[in-house]
Amino acid sequence: MTVVIGTAGHIDHGKTTLLRALTGIDADRLPEERRRGMTIDVGYAHLALEDGREIDFVDVPGHDKLVGNMLVGAGEIDAAMLVVAANDGPRAQTLEHLALLDALAIRAGLAVITKTDAVEPERVTSVLAAVERLLAPTSLAGAPVIAASGITGDGLDRVRVALTAVADDLQSDERPPTLGIDRVFSVKGRGIVVTGTLRGGPLTRGDALRVVPGDTPVRVREIQVHGRSVERVDRGGRTAINLAVGDAAALRRGMVLTADPAVVASDRILVRLASSPPDRTRGRLHLGTAVAEAAVGRAGRDALDIAGGAVATVRLGDSLAIRPGDRFVLRRGAPALPVGGVVLDPLPARGISRRRQTTERVERLDRALIGGQSSRDAAAAARLELHGALAEGRHVTLAEDVARAAAGTALEAVGTAATGAPLAVVRAAVERSIRGHATIRRDAAAVAAAGLLDALVADGDLVRDGDRLLRSGVAAAPPIEADPRLRDAMDRLEAALAVPAPPALSIAARQAACPEAGVRALASSGRIVLLGPDLAFAMSAYRDLAARALAMASREPLTPAGFRDATGTSRKYVMAILEDLDRRAILRRTPDGHVPGPKAPRPVEAAR
Repeated sequence: MTVVIGTAGHIDHGKTTLLRALTGIDADRLPEERRRGMTIDVGYAHLALEDGREIDFVDVPGHDKLVGNMLVGAGEIDAAMLVVAANDGPRAQTLEHLALLDALAIRAGLAVITKTDAVEPERVTSVLAAVERLLAPTSLAGAPVIAASGITGDGLDRVRVALTAVADDLQSDERPPTLGIDRVFSVKGRGIVVTGTLRGGPLTRGDALRVVPGDTPVRVREIQVHGRSVERVDRGGRTAINLAVGDAAALRRGMVLTADPAVVASDRILVRLASSPPDRTRGRLHLGTAVAEAAVGRAGRDALDIAGGAVATVRLGDSLAIRPGDRFVLRRGAPALPVGGVVLDPLPARGISRRRQTTERVERLDRALIGGQSSRDAAAAARLELHGALAEGRHVTLAEDVARAAAGTALEAVGTAATGAPLAVVRAAVERSIRGHATIRRDAAAVAAAGLLDALVADGDLVRDGDRLLRSGVAAAPPIEADPRLRDAMDRLEAALAVPAPPALSIAARQAACPEAGVRALASSGRIVLLGPDLAFAMSAYRDLAARALAMASREPLTPAGFRDATGTSRKYVMAILEDLDRRAILRRTPDGHVPGPKAPRPVEAAR
């Protein structure tokens, strides 16, 4: 495992000189930095320990106007090395950098008093004591403070021992490979290269990753670590990746390469802040290598206080790559101190699910995220409780209370009569119940309702009789007698429904003099299709409409408006057909329209 340690401190306090003395590498990589004698952008160096492990150093600029660049490096470090010059003592950027490290909750590290060769021993002792006092109220409290000189080499051995101890105390990051991009450039003959700090792993040449935001697929063409090409890197450390990517211009600092499904793009996040800024506070949010304008929401259901901080919804000016548990810094400008925080939910609840945002539920999610990898299942369960329902593709999960309420609705809709209730009617009632308790797409609610009814049948609470549902233990109604008048009424009703825009089922049945028993018999035998509480199609009409929808969707994404115009009907009818085809996976809804689904027949023939 490679450990990443970031430097911090005031300008001209000897950070780069100290790294050069420790590693032999000049972290000032830009010509302008070497000409001006100051670090402008983030620089890098590395040190091999005696046991074979390596430490990567991120050398950040100390100038007050370059704090944003400092946070690019600080956002991706495991530990910190605070550097204070003995001749100057703690200065403005010493205090600001320490506040930023504290906001990021960096708990591992050390402090080094440099330029000891330029002052008397008494001055060194005084600065050592001052730095210990500065560290005491921060996340770096108790970190070793060591005097050393990058010029004479005095004290460097003690610094190396302390660095080894820091590496010993850090644990590896167990997650799929993720790299926050801090540099993008082209290499002649090789193409696009990105660099950053690798989190998790392993990463192997040839692996497929995605770029977030954007979900652009890329392939790893080559991996370099410390200038050497490698087939595989297991965990952590500074990494350069040569990418096979279609659009190089789309890559920029702040984006993330990842194989982790938990990393998503979002411009609205639920967070826990270390302190409670006023509602509508504005600032700049620094997360990993990214930065975005931010507005803090601390009103209504967002004005919660939990153990460890204040809950808020933060709205971002740009969409960022975010993962639950990510730490960030909110900078509001002088004289306000930076505020640290942690992402609780990168895609927080909206709509009716917002009613579920209680102190108890948010605290449960916060505790699970603090537990890290071992609490991943607990975090997923807590997030489900917070939302009420979650959909991932065709898989929909309901919180226990939402599922319980929906099951109660199903039993109530079925009733206790021997005739039971039409499946479509019960399913529609269950869908309404689910959407009344949680914000969820209509198609996802339909999937959840179908699954819940299947579970009730499997558990024996309900019995399915054709296209009807009955309570368990209730005998089904006797079969319809061979009554010629009833058969004629059923034929009349089927004919009335054999059109693209049929009348309401109740009206058509009354006009055809077809009793409820006849309607049930038509549905059970498959002569009509029930798509709603009062909407049915004759099977012949349904098949024609479904075939036309599938044929149109096979040529280009099918929109409800396009299907409506093609059939000469209205949105009421086309949405019922499309939602039923989505439910049966004959079609699949996308942002551009409906396309053939996994259960669509192949090849698709055009409807006549």
